Amino acid sequence: MYRADAALLPDGIARDVAIAVADGRIASVAAGAPPAAGETHMAGLVLPGMANLHSHAFQRAMAGLAEWDAQGKDNFWSWREAMYRFAERLDPESAHAIARFLYIEMLKAGYTAVGEFHYLHNAPGGRAYAPAAAMAHAIAEAALDTGIALTMLPTLYMQGGVDSRPLSERQKLFAKSVAEILSLRESMRGHAGVTALGLALHSLRAVPTEAAREAIAGIEADAPLHIHAAEQTGEVEECLARWGMRPVEYILQAFAPNARWCLIHATHMTEEEAHGLARSGAVAGLCPTTEANLGDGVFSLACYLDAAGRIGIGGDSHVAVDPAEELRAMEYAQRLVLQRRNVAASTEEPHTASRLWRLAAAGGAQALGLKAGAIAPGRRADLVVIDADHSSLAARDSAQMLDTYVFVAGKDAVRDVMVGGDWVVENRRHAREDDARRDYVSALARLTGG
Repeated sequence: MYRADAALLPDGIARDVAIAVADGRIASVAAGAPPAAGETHMAGLVLPGMANLHSHAFQRAMAGLAEWDAQGKDNFWSWREAMYRFAERLDPESAHAIARFLYIEMLKAGYTAVGEFHYLHNAPGGRAYAPAAAMAHAIAEAALDTGIALTMLPTLYMQGGVDSRPLSERQKLFAKSVAEILSLRESMRGHAGVTALGLALHSLRAVPTEAAREAIAGIEADAPLHIHAAEQTGEVEECLARWGMRPVEYILQAFAPNARWCLIHATHMTEEEAHGLARSGAVAGLCPTTEANLGDGVFSLACYLDAAGRIGIGGDSHVAVDPAEELRAMEYAQRLVLQRRNVAASTEEPHTASRLWRLAAAGGAQALGLKAGAIAPGRRADLVVIDADHSSLAARDSAQMLDTYVFVAGKDAVRDVMVGGDWVVENRRHAREDDARRDYVSALARLTGG
């Protein structure tokens, strides 16, 4: 039995919360309960663990290496070429070292689960590894080593554009047929380190519609399904030219997505598309720091939340590894566009951080197929303890403490993290962080020649 000074529950922040944990799940929650013998005190504010619903782990190692432009023409598409060149240097050993280090960073920052949108399947030129799932196995082993809950999303990638052009030489790193991706996915079933198993369709650009339908038919009816959608205006233009429909509009018509779907980015939507996505029950997977870094655009958050749309957050390229920073960037982008403050607040939930954390935790868990994302009976015991003694959080009530954590202190205020009932971060330390850092630095030296 644990006792929290304060905790964010589904209906708001409560004081003196008793939380019973059994077999990795929350057995009971009682707010305002009197102290009991044998309780373990969780000093500070306890939050439901946050899911990082969209990760390309390998990109953590190139963060910061594309921040220059001598021609004044840099954009998403030129960044993508730099990413392809970097990806060619990777192998399973370096992929494991990068993912292990990253997942520890995530845990220490307050993420308790990750969705790995895994498309780095092959060696340069498209040659398959032996076994074919060697890169995916490296990711699973990194999750096992660190204790993070992993939803593996093997990713189908077949063509170079909506016009069906063939893959470029560099894109052959990602190539798999429907049969191959389903086989790779099956090889991950029950693999140590894999908590849940879904499927990703890279994008409308990379997967023909009929192939997407075939792949979907080959997996369980409730398995998570993710797809990049409408991240860039170039994709919108391609889809309009091919089908006379915008990307989200086409996905809604062609696939009738439901609550197991997650549309990553969904940046460039009309109001009609936003309302349609909200009605579907799918999650919009927002990656604010990456979207800002790549110059993607700004998601229409206010319109989407007004339609009761579901959201989650992802680190994507991992230029930041901090859920508070993602939520802060999300809200600040809205403020800049709309020229007003506290855009995500509502009459029912006036504290911006409380609403954003609650929505993103629940939506992220949904997108990853995990019964998590809330401090409630039956949910996974994934908990994040915010340190009330952090200097930035002094002299704050519980709601103000959460606001200050998200908008000021960030990951520095995370003290302890529980995943599935086990403490994986205690007093800001992960048991394997020193080894992971050493191997990560060594991998970077090999990859960059430094």
